[in-house]
Amino acid sequence: MIDEIKRETNQRMGKSLEALTHAFGRIRTGRANPAILEGIEVSYYGTGTPLNQVASISVEDARTLVIAPWEKKLLPEIEKAILKSDLGITPKSTSDVVRIPLPPLSEENRRDLAKLAKQEAEQGRVAIRNIRRDAIGDIRELVKEKEISEDDARRAEEDIQRLTDKRISEIDHALSEKEADLLKI
Repeated sequence: MIDEIKRETNQRMGKSLEALTHAFGRIRTGRANPAILEGIEVSYYGTGTPLNQVASISVEDARTLVIAPWEKKLLPEIEKAILKSDLGITPKSTSDVVRIPLPPLSEENRRDLAKLAKQEAEQGRVAIRNIRRDAIGDIRELVKEKEISEDDARRAEEDIQRLTDKRISEIDHALSEKEADLLKI
């Protein structure tokens, strides 16, 4: 019983960490990264379809992304979708590809993005703490139903707290790396 709770807690915390890593990938740094285009949907035969399912996205150089649609008629749709997104970038299309030049980040933009990264990290910490709260609640429920002893419950709670501390330190490490990446010129 306790091992199952610990295993589930570890998995849920791992998923929260993955979500944070994914969120950090969408935060733009000074370099071109195809992950910033995740979440953009293109109208494809009247259906909203993720951009990476209708085109290949590659990095041309340090500050340019290239989108090559699989059907040329999608070029205007891709441009519209990028312009409608809140990325603040302007695509430039040629006859067969869309190029996205990423302007260099100003110091103010870097600070704003660092604040956004801190907010994402705090959301990750809150999610980890909520998972811990749920797991400890499950353990206390087992004690209440007399399925485990109080000593076993205390040891399990300590294990879950150690796991929580480990995951939060991983979040802090990821945040410090992202901040260093953002503030590096």
